[in-house]
Amino acid sequence: MNYEQITAVNEDGVLVLTLNRPDKLNAYTAQMGRELSHAFNSASDDDSVRAIVVTGAGRGFCAGADISGGTGAFGDDGGAKLFGDRGAAAPEGGRKDASFIEAMFNCTKPSIAAINGAAVGVGITLALPMDIRIASADAKFGFVFARRGLTPEAGSAWFLPRIVGLPQALRWCYSGKVFGAEEALRGGLVSEVVPPEQLLAKAMEIAREIADECAPVSIALTRQLLWRFTGDPTPMGLVEVDSTLNRQLGAGPDVREGVASFFEKRKPRFPGRVSTDMPAAYPWWNDGRDA
Repeated sequence: MNYEQITAVNEDGVLVLTLNRPDKLNAYTAQMGRELSHAFNSASDDDSVRAIVVTGAGRGFCAGADISGGTGAFGDDGGAKLFGDRGAAAPEGGRKDASFIEAMFNCTKPSIAAINGAAVGVGITLALPMDIRIASADAKFGFVFARRGLTPEAGSAWFLPRIVGLPQALRWCYSGKVFGAEEALRGGLVSEVVPPEQLLAKAMEIAREIADECAPVSIALTRQLLWRFTGDPTPMGLVEVDSTLNRQLGAGPDVREGVASFFEKRKPRFPGRVSTDMPAAYPWWNDGRDA
């Protein structure tokens, strides 16, 4: 994959994506968004990828949108399409119909944001569709949109309250302040804070546990169950779907391998592949049971 603003390296099943504009603190551009979309879509279809880690090159994770174009950077004709970019040409002939938010949300592989410095504006909202966020002790965060005359973007008004709760989301978005890693930890935005030199190793440790111990098909289904049903007013729609999925999975080889590896006290070797072995009930949201 030939990217210009990110790098992508598959490290034995863990795809490490690095935002790669270090001279600009990895400031976000529409091209970076297209490349992230392509990388996540490609990983979703690739059975050699079991988990994804996203981090930033140099001192920052992503310092927000690149506004080097001045006050017109967000306008309809000034670099516009910064966040949606639907229909734009993707690298290497990749999918054209999804923004990076959609690509991350629909991905079948779990993702971990290793936030190594400034993560402000879109620099933090692009990490919200990821599943796990950890931060270095010197990371900085900010939902600064109201201070720029904007509203929260990249679907963040949907993601953020689900992650940290509505009161905390309102507090951060209303103030627009920049805050540190410990406040992010207290507020639930990140799950842990580690010394900068340990950040990537910790992210890889989390990813390796998923890749080495869990069934890829189970992880792909679990990811969608948790994200898609968390806002439902009752559990009954979920019960209908998860019972159907487990009946179908229960007759398959992954369950037999999971039980056998438990009794034999060894690492599992799950044969199921996301590309070919998803149960018939997936994707359930296409039949109208999940909005």
